[in-house]
Amino acid sequence: MKLTQGEKSERSRTAILQAALRLFSKQGYRGTSIREIAAEAGLSTGNVYHHFPDKEALFTTLLGQYWEAIASRDFPFNRALAAGAFPDDLEALARATEESVRAYRPYVALIYVDVVEMEGTHIRNFYSGMSGRFATFLNQRYPGDALKDRLAPGFHPNTALMLASRFFLHYFAVEILFGVPRQFGLGTPTAIAEISEILRSGMFRPGTAGQQQA
Repeated sequence: MKLTQGEKSERSRTAILQAALRLFSKQGYRGTSIREIAAEAGLSTGNVYHHFPDKEALFTTLLGQYWEAIASRDFPFNRALAAGAFPDDLEALARATEESVRAYRPYVALIYVDVVEMEGTHIRNFYSGMSGRFATFLNQRYPGDALKDRLAPGFHPNTALMLASRFFLHYFAVEILFGVPRQFGLGTPTAIAEISEILRSGMFRPGTAGQQQA
């Protein structure tokens, strides 16, 4: 079936974005040229400029795709949250984080590109609003003090959820993006089980925290 001009244009746009994602995530923003993106996409540089005025527009569009994915109910981490992984099954939350990082690995790499090359210019607003997004989720799923009463005294649910999510995200970023297996000297299942138990129960025996050896 013959494609319409609009369908051809959309295919070209998609090919350009996919090519830019592959190159930005592997060789960085400054190390990638429009010419390289065009060659990777199998298109002319003029075609790239027809859809995007510059590299900046490409980079911000790709990050926008990732933010949209993160907000989706189908995002693995969000599915786990909706299923009650926090606080009932932290191991499931960790597995969902691993699935998210693996599925969106090139997009996660763009965050590091932004931090290293652009001082976090593009991601700053997203992360500054993260606490509010988590709070909205928790208020909807656990209205009132339904969750707060399950935490140790003085702990805020939003802090607990953000700590768990950040811990697992960093763990799998190191393992998957940086290629460092057994970073804790343990296999991943064992490490995640221990991390989850520490998050649940703390790392010290009751009554021993803060004690100094004589």
